[in-house]
Parts: sequence; C-alpha cells; structure tokens
Amino acid sequence: MSAVALPGRVSAASGPSGIRLSGWGNYPKVSTELLAPQTQAGARDYLLARSGVVARGAGRAYGDAAIGVQSTISSRGLNRMRSFDAATARLTVEAGVTIADILAAFEPRGFFLKVVPGTKFVTVGGAIAADVHGKNHHRDGGFGSIVDSFRLALPGGEIVSCSRSENAALFAATLGGMGLTGVILDATLRLLPIETAWLRQDTRVAGHLDAAIDQLESSASATYSVAWIDCLARGAALGRSLVYLAEHATRRDKDMLRPDLAPFPSPRTQRLSVPELFPGWLLNRASMRAFNELYFRRGAARQGEPRLVHWDPYFFPLDAIADWNRIYGRRGFVQYQCVIPLDRARRVLAEILDRVSRRGDASFLAVLKQLGDGGGPMSFPLRGYTLTMDFPVTDTLFAFLDQLDALVVDAGGRLYLAKDARQSRATFESGYPGLAALREIRRQTGANTRLVSHLSARLGI
Repeated sequence: MSAVALPGRVSAASGPSGIRLSGWGNYPKVSTELLAPQTQAGARDYLLARSGVVARGAGRAYGDAAIGVQSTISSRGLNRMRSFDAATARLTVEAGVTIADILAAFEPRGFFLKVVPGTKFVTVGGAIAADVHGKNHHRDGGFGSIVDSFRLALPGGEIVSCSRSENAALFAATLGGMGLTGVILDATLRLLPIETAWLRQDTRVAGHLDAAIDQLESSASATYSVAWIDCLARGAALGRSLVYLAEHATRRDKDMLRPDLAPFPSPRTQRLSVPELFPGWLLNRASMRAFNELYFRRGAARQGEPRLVHWDPYFFPLDAIADWNRIYGRRGFVQYQCVIPLDRARRVLAEILDRVSRRGDASFLAVLKQLGDGGGPMSFPLRGYTLTMDFPVTDTLFAFLDQLDALVVDAGGRLYLAKDARQSRATFESGYPGLAALREIRRQTGANTRLVSHLSARLGI
C-alpha cells in the first residue's frame, strides 16, 4: 500500500492510516485509509480485501462522496490510454485518466469530448460515477451518453463488462451511482470530431431571472448555453444574468473572424494560484458585489458581438486558478446544486435567489443551465433548470440550506450528489425515485455491505 497526494485537503490525523481527506469543498474532513494501486489487478485486490471502501478519482466531488468510511482506493495510478480508433473516434482509457489528459492528447488531432463538466480535472471514472453534465445537456445528455462500455470490479472480485447490451442494469445504475456499484477500471468513450478547437460565442444580457430563462428557452437550439447569475442583485434586477451561447467553430468561422489564429490552440496554463492560508474573510458582501458588478459590465459590453473564444476558458473558467477552492478559508465551502422541473422553475428559482440575495454570502460564480432527461436511475438531471452556487461554511449556513432544500423538495426537484456534503436522508430520498434500482443492484452484488462511502452512509444508500 502507498499513499498519494490528492486534491482536496489531505492532512495527518488519527485514523486507519493517519490520513484525513475532504472533497473539493474542503468540508467535511474525515479519516480514512488511503490506498494507491498502480494496476487494475491491484485495485481489484484492494476491493476484495476490504469493506467500507469506495473509489476516488481526482478529488473533485465537492463533499464526502469519494471518501470510504474505512478505506479509499485512489484511481490516479490507473492513468493509461489503451487504444484509439480514429475511424470510429472510440477511445479506451483507464479510469484514472482525466478529461484534461484526453483533451491535451486529442484536441490537437481534431477530437473533443462531446460532454464535459465545469472542470477538466476530473477522471473518467469519476465522470461516469457522477454522470457529469455540461452546457449542452438539454441537447446531448450527460457523460453517460458518450460511454460505450466500461469494466467494473465487483466486491466479490469478479470483473464484468458493462454496456447498454451487456449487464445493462448494472451499466445504468453505475451512471450517477457515485461509485457504489463497483470500482470502474477502464472505459470506452466516443470522441467528437471538430474542425477547430475554437468556439463561436454569443453573449446576451438578461436584466432579471425571467429574461434569463426566456433567453435560454429561445436559444434551445444552441449546442452550448449557460447563464452566469448575479446572486446579490435584488428587486427588479433579481437574477440578472449574462447568457453565453456557443458552437464549435468551423474553419470558415475561424477564417472569417480571426484568420491569424491556429485552428487547434494549446490548453491554457494555470497562471494564478490561491495560497493555502488565504483569509476567507476577504470574500465578503462588499468584495463580491464589486466583482459581480465588474463581471456583469464587462460581459454586457460584449453583447451582440459574436467572437471566437478558446475552448478552455469557455468550458472550464475556474481551472485557470490553481487551488481556487482555498478562497473560502479554512472552514471550507459547500457547493449547492439543485434542479427544478420546468413548470415550477421560474417561481422556485426566484424564491431561492431572493433568499440568497438577502443572506448575502453566496457564490461569485453562480450558474443557471437547462437540463434534459436523466440517464441512469441515479443520474441527477431531470428536464428543467439547474442552479449552482457556492457558500462558505458558517455556523448558520446549514439551517439556511435546509430552507432551500424544502423549496426544492416541494417543487419535485433534487440535489446533485457529486456536490452534496450535508443534505438529509429525507431530502435525498424524495428526489431520487430510482434509488430502489440502485439498492437492488447493490444487494445482488454484495456492494451494500462492502462499498460504503461517507455519503452513502449518511444518506442510507
């Protein structure tokens, strides 16, 4: 057994191996035995020999989903790309390969990933386990839609192949199953051929929430769409937004707008880094209000001006800042992501934003997106709108979030497990009617007693 350095906080403490782990939100921090296999056989052997275990990728789940109650198996040593067929655009990689790895290798060759989340520093195994979604879910679905198959190590040591035609129920339950069906070893994905790696972006200004939703609905044919929301705006400006629409630029687009640019630019590098001792008090209502005003005005100045943008900042805006999760201070933060069904979205999201704006300590980068239907029984998306916000952990935060949970539950919505660190079992069970299917799969394979994360123990999965 060997230890590895992982994202999120890792510190010495009492526990099975003296390791305390957290997710990307740096909350909660819990003890676990950390295992670092370098081969697929090693990962299977660790799983076979232990209980209370779960796999962990790059540590980008925000809460406690990727921390085993006894042991945590890191997939970062499973980082090999196995094969690629350019004719079919099918790529087979081990579970610890990241989206950043894939884009660095294949974007210069004219291939992209059709579905990417808000950070490229997630592993393929983690992307499958969370069935991550991007700015095109309303059109193209989640990450599972580009997965042809994967191999899964079960608690009894058996390695099974899963696809839509082979072990189909296990395949579906693993999408969004948060690593609770087995340890993903490798996967075959379908890449997207592109003519250039630039995006043709159109920025639109929405003066309030209804206008932002109107813009997203009227632009549903756009491949990519997302709205940045000013969470501190109030009154008639509640929910004022910048809506960003984008398409993959063709060579003709590039030559018309920026003929001087190379068609396949390199990934952007991280130029800034947040120090570990960053004082969380600097992120206050005054500083956030100033940031939001500057961001809104800068974006509004570009309205009606189609422009080419680099793929990296469009899809992964915060990846340019290393360790940006430290800005919330030592106590960490909670990312709150809910989805509200279409017919209730305007009313409920307005109520949530009103409460958040009055509280005054929400995220400086809040996001509103359209979602389509979910993939597996535990996939987060449902047809509606998803709102994502960050909150610094304070003594009064969780009681406030419980109030937001009640609004979400009453509307028939749910919270994203990959972001969750504190929702109640009742809130969770009300939002995931497919839970029974996951529980049955876990019972059949013995995963219910062997694969146990802090999240699954907390929520009774």
